[in-house]
Formats: sequence, C-alpha cells, structure tokens
Amino acid sequence: MSRPPLQPTPTSSGMPQGMSSGLSRPPMAPARMSPMQGERRTLVVGRGISVQGTISDAERLVVEGTVEASSLNAAELQIAQGGVLKGQVEVEDAEISGLMDGILTVKGSLVLRGTGQVIGEARCRRLQVEDGGQLSGKISMIGGDSPAPAPYSSTSTSTTADSTASGAD
Repeated sequence: MSRPPLQPTPTSSGMPQGMSSGLSRPPMAPARMSPMQGERRTLVVGRGISVQGTISDAERLVVEGTVEASSLNAAELQIAQGGVLKGQVEVEDAEISGLMDGILTVKGSLVLRGTGQVIGEARCRRLQVEDGGQLSGKISMIGGDSPAPAPYSSTSTSTTADSTASGAD
C-alpha cells in the first residue's frame, strides 16, 4: 500500500502571504504574457537547427538555422545573419539578414539588410535594400488595393534583376 503525499506543515507567520514552508512551492509566474498584452505566437529556429515542412499559425518566425518550407504563412519573418530559408513564403513584413531562396511574397515591407540575400522570386509592396544587400532573380512590386493606373502594364508591374545588386564599399 502506498503512502499519501507529504503535506506541508504550517510554521511561523514569517512567510509571505500565499506561501507556506515545507514541500509546497510558491505559485509560478506565467511563462508568457497574455495575447492582450501584445505577445505574438513566435517560432524561433535557432542556430544549428533544421526544420522541414509546412509552418502555420506562427505570427512571427525567426530563422537563425535552416528552414525548408513547402508552405509558410506568418505575419512577420526575420531571417538572421547565417539563417537560411528555402521554399514558398507569404508574410506581412520581412527582414532578411541571411539567405532567402525561393518564392517570397511580402504584403507589406521587405527590408533586405547589408548581409541579406534573396534568390528567386520576390513580391512586395515596399522594398528597402541596405548597402551590401543582394537581390538575384525576379522582383515584382505589389500595387494598392485598386487597379494599377493606365500608364502601367495591365499584366504586371515587375522588374527583373539579372545580376546581383550589391553596393560597393
């Protein structure tokens, strides 16, 4: 027959309210802030870690290792220096300091840092490339919610970069 669990024994009143001595532990603080306090569902793929497959329901993705995604939807993408992301990606905003290889659709701002590389196809509404940032492949600018004005081609507003765009020191 087993013994019942040990019960804490009350001691002096020197303990803070809500805590007792013995084997019980003080209540732990919540591990995360509530969504109402601005916390986003974040997935961090750390250095030396590889992930392959479909990523969904992550509001923010930080890539420090390697990700091969057949499909990735997120609000925010950050590829750190040394991070690699290959595949098809659709995000609201992206900041690239590492390597993005594949098809990247950014509904908002794409920021390509000086150490960043985008290879393949990129579509974005706003583009910022720092000195040293490299963009190889096809780039298309996404227009507003309304149709493009008459001077633009009705098929697309794309610009193709045949060579790597990089700044000189």
